[in-house]
Amino acid sequence: MRTVLISGAGIAGLSLAYWLRHHGFHPVLVERAPAPRSGGQAIDVRGAARDVVARMGILDAVKAHHTGTHGIAWLNEKGKRVGTMTPDDFGDSGGIIAEIEVLRGDLLLILADAVGDVEVLYGTVITDIAEGSDGVKVTFDNAPPRTVDIVVGADGLRSGVRSLMFGQDKDFVRDLGYYLSYFPARTDLDLNGWELMYNLPAGNGVGGRVALLYPVGSAGELRALLGFVSPDLGHDRRGVQAQKDLLANVFAGAGWQLPELIDQMRRADDLYFARVGQVRLDEWYRGRTVLLGDSAFGGSLGMGTSMAIVGAYVLAGELAAACGDHQAAFPRYHQEMRDYVAVNSKRPPGAFAPRTRRGIWMRNQFMRALPHLPGGGKMMGGIQKAANSITLKEYPPAT
Repeated sequence: MRTVLISGAGIAGLSLAYWLRHHGFHPVLVERAPAPRSGGQAIDVRGAARDVVARMGILDAVKAHHTGTHGIAWLNEKGKRVGTMTPDDFGDSGGIIAEIEVLRGDLLLILADAVGDVEVLYGTVITDIAEGSDGVKVTFDNAPPRTVDIVVGADGLRSGVRSLMFGQDKDFVRDLGYYLSYFPARTDLDLNGWELMYNLPAGNGVGGRVALLYPVGSAGELRALLGFVSPDLGHDRRGVQAQKDLLANVFAGAGWQLPELIDQMRRADDLYFARVGQVRLDEWYRGRTVLLGDSAFGGSLGMGTSMAIVGAYVLAGELAAACGDHQAAFPRYHQEMRDYVAVNSKRPPGAFAPRTRRGIWMRNQFMRALPHLPGGGKMMGGIQKAANSITLKEYPPAT
């Protein structure tokens, strides 16, 4: 039985572990966090990824954890809704809002339950990868070294495996010019299943700013997104307190719900804060090491989760079809996925954080009109078509 070491116990890593076990491999997960991760933002499951989830037997469980969101509304500076969009406007996988939206933490729990009893090395990262004739010797910072057959980097946009085997982030990650943060919060607003987007122009030393509220089930519970345009300030590599201080300064003096949200952000135990980038590599494999998910093709808008799920299915299936021969399987995985990834890595129109009040007004007017414009679906980047732009092979399970 071939052993596959997967760096990252996120959506890509857990999905791959499921399919590897399905095909008779022995997966081992390595996770930087000290325990299973919870919380996180709302994410979409679109197009072909739904077929994969259905083949895993977890589609009903995923649907049962739907956030309850059925549309997004853009607000003006007074907090009044000036434009809306629902999944029906461009197909259930085609708009900004997908029909299936769940919290990242909920999806991780569902995937972990589906994977079952698999070895996970928590609180550990890979520090060295040395390929030999009989496999790959892997060294860790907090565990004894071991030799495995294959290493998979499913460890995110700033992938440690990619850095060890392919090169530094600067060679593969294109900076997109802004920061995003997420945290749990509550509100007295009657969201009634609507996400709300509120923008602020440049100010407080940064460019355009945005607040986005995601309702997540029980009355008043939500996930808040705060984002802003800025040169790289290095805060994604600093402590949580410094990140909170930065967010408070960036949104100081803002109106609407921002003062209360900033207060809740200050008290939040679960804050995600990151510099946003987009990964571009010519090949996703080197020797016995291969990349999956954000480490290989991160940075899409709304399709990262779906591409990770589909990629895990294809990578495990091609390894099974090649009887574990990575030299045959990795090129086939890349060939099967590359066009699907290419079309889903295009970013649809609609400025996320316009710099001026006029820019915010124009963006709101455009998004308000978009569902009613001829060819609006194409202007959205053809998300529905792109989400279904791969034909999934049938890979027989291990016998």
